Parts: sequence; C-alpha cells; structure tokens
Amino acid sequence: MQTTFTPDQLKDPAIQRSNEVLRNCVHCGFCTATCPTYAVLGDELDSPRGRIYLIKDMLEKGRPADEKTVKHVDRCLSCLACMTTCPSGVHYMHLVDHAREYIEQTYKRPLFERMLRWVLSKILPYPGRFRLALLGAKIGRPFRGLLPDPRLRAMLEMAPKVIPPVSRNDDPQVFAPHGTKKMRVALMTGCAQRALNTDINDATIRLLRRLGAEVVIADGQGCCGALTHHMGKTQESHATAAKNIRAWHGEMQTGGLDAIVINTSGCGTTVKDYGHMFRNEPLAAEAKAVSEIAMDVSEVLMKLDLPKGEKQDMKVAYHAACSLQHGQQIKTFPKDLLKRAGFTVTEPKDSHLCCGSAGTYNLMQPEISKQLKARKVETLEAKQPDIIAAGNIGCMMQIGGGTEIPVVHTVELLDWATGGPRPRALTQS
Repeated sequence: MQTTFTPDQLKDPAIQRSNEVLRNCVHCGFCTATCPTYAVLGDELDSPRGRIYLIKDMLEKGRPADEKTVKHVDRCLSCLACMTTCPSGVHYMHLVDHAREYIEQTYKRPLFERMLRWVLSKILPYPGRFRLALLGAKIGRPFRGLLPDPRLRAMLEMAPKVIPPVSRNDDPQVFAPHGTKKMRVALMTGCAQRALNTDINDATIRLLRRLGAEVVIADGQGCCGALTHHMGKTQESHATAAKNIRAWHGEMQTGGLDAIVINTSGCGTTVKDYGHMFRNEPLAAEAKAVSEIAMDVSEVLMKLDLPKGEKQDMKVAYHAACSLQHGQQIKTFPKDLLKRAGFTVTEPKDSHLCCGSAGTYNLMQPEISKQLKARKVETLEAKQPDIIAAGNIGCMMQIGGGTEIPVVHTVELLDWATGGPRPRALTQS
C-alpha cells in the first residue's frame, strides 16, 4: 500500500511504525474471510482491510478522529485472526493499537460513553475494586431489565454466580518445587482473574511445583495493562506495565528467572509486546528482557515434560483463545498436553473465530458480542463434550454464560490429571 506521510510526520515513532505496517498491506482481502465482525455485520468497513483504509486516511491527514472511524475501530475485537491469515505479514495489532491511542487523544466521546470507559479502567485492573463491583452487580442482576442501555445490562450479567474467596497464593512469596528443581519461574497472577476465578492460579502453582519449578510471586506486579491499552489510554497502560517490568526484572537480576509464566492468554499477548510498547522509553532494555522470557503456561509445561497419564473417560472440547492462537501463534501445545494427560480432545467448527469476549468488548459492544458467543457455544456444544477447556479467563466467562457444560482452564485439568483436586466447575456440575 502506498503511503504519503510527510518527513515531519515520520519523526513520530508511532507514525513511523504505522507507516511500516500500512506499506506491507497489498489490499488482497484475505483478512475478510476470517474476521468475526465482518462475518456478523457484512460491512467492508468492519473488516481489517476496511479499518486499515480508515486508519490510513485519518493518520495521513493528521485530522482528529471522526465518528465514522471511531465506530468501526471500536467494533474491532483485536482477535488478530487477520494476522494469522495475512500472506503479507501486516502487523495489524500495532496499527490498531496506535489508532486507538490517536482516537483517545483527538476524539471526544459522548459523556455517557466516557463515563463507562473511565469506570472500567478504574475497576477491572484492580482485584479489590473488581470484587466489590462484582458483588454490586450480583445484587443488581435481577433488575438488569430495567436498565435502558445494553452495556449496563452486560455489566450486571458478567458477575459469576459465586464470587470466589481471596487466595493468599497471589501474595508475594516463593513456592519451593517438589523434588529436584528444574527451573525458576515468576507467575503473573493478573487482575480480573484474581477476582473472577482464583482456582486457576492455585492450580498453576500446584502443577508447576509438582513438575519441578520454583514459583515466584513477585512483589509489585499487577495488571498487565491490556485493558487500558486497548482503550487507547496509553499513559495508564504503560504505568501498570512498568510496575510489572520492574518487579520481574528485579527477580531476573537477583534470583534469576527461566520464564515469566502467564496463564491468561490475553495478558500474555500484551506482555510479549512490552519490548515494542516501551521501545522508546527509559525502560526499553528491561521491557525487552521481560518480553523475551514471557511464556504462556502451555509453553512452560511442554518444557517440563508433563507425565503421560492414563486414558480419562472424558471428552474435552478445546476452545482456542484468539490471544493464544493468533496473538501468540500457540496452536497445538494445550491440545497436546491434554491428550498426554489422557483426555480425548476435540475442536469445534470454525475454531479460528472469536467467542466475543475480547477484554472489555463484551461490555462495550454487547450486541455483536452476544452473536459471536451464540455461534461459539453452538459449535462447541455440537461436539457433545463433557468439558470445555480454554486458556483465557475472558473466554471462560463468556462461553460459560451461554452453556451448561462445565468450562475450565486447561491448567486445571492438567493439575487434576497429575494429582491435584477435581476442578470446582466439575464438582458443581
């Protein structure tokens, strides 16, 4: 794609990167075939190619974002299926991230929308606040039909039936390995996951220790920054990301780390991009070092030689989170591990398509999100599984809200198969 940025514009590192991305695009349209929003809405401007045209026009002209551009960029899930499909290597993620930051700087949203986005940015990344909000949502859920805005109704509907107790395993500490120490890792405990499902981190710690890993919960870590990053709130996202970088780099410098383990794939995609996000900031070297050892839990488990288990009389439908299969290009490891543990594994039709969770997307774009959820649940249930497994808390909450089949994290099943407790979701089913 030909671009016409001026030399002065190209002095801006963000414009320079967007120019590189745009020039790789050859207008082929392959991305439209795998774009969930294009599949649902059928509008060219709700495809990656259409959004690329809108973003290019906005950035080249240096004009403030307009309502049309904002509407179609907001509808993007950032599922990154387009990046998997693209034959030209267009790094759409960096382009749309820049567009969102530019929109945040140049476009004044309606008051109600600004308030909603502010509330989400001040609650979701903070586990304590999020727990209180979930309690309020649980109390208010019976009255959600009285609310005029679907986004407010979606916020009440997201509260789980049971708010899990606080886990002390998320506090800063070191867990010794069982038996011979094979590696030393830091576990990212996250933010929303600590309020929505504490079993995931607990199962991860048990499993890693059982397989010979010393597990560090670093003091000072917190939200990865993805939630605010995808809202274009760069200052906020970088502030929280910087805390993680300092916490983990400190551990790298003292006790040493073989990996930073992430069991929420949406966070993993962001942490692995810290090197790019901080490339022009004082923490550039530390951010790059952190990104280089950040791994999804399935990557680490492949290195730790999970023992082969006896055949389980359970059929697992594996849901591939977009942030894992497209954002991190990890496609087979979770399925390989489940099969090794003895489970029968199946995948739904159109497994490349998003479930509609996508961070805060299910709250800000609830109508589109519900259509994607219904499609995903239908294809999963068609496999008639005993369990649905996924590697991302957002997907688990989204799918779990549309089916009676138990939805568990992949690591919970692996922990159970190697000596851990039966996952709570299975006990309650």
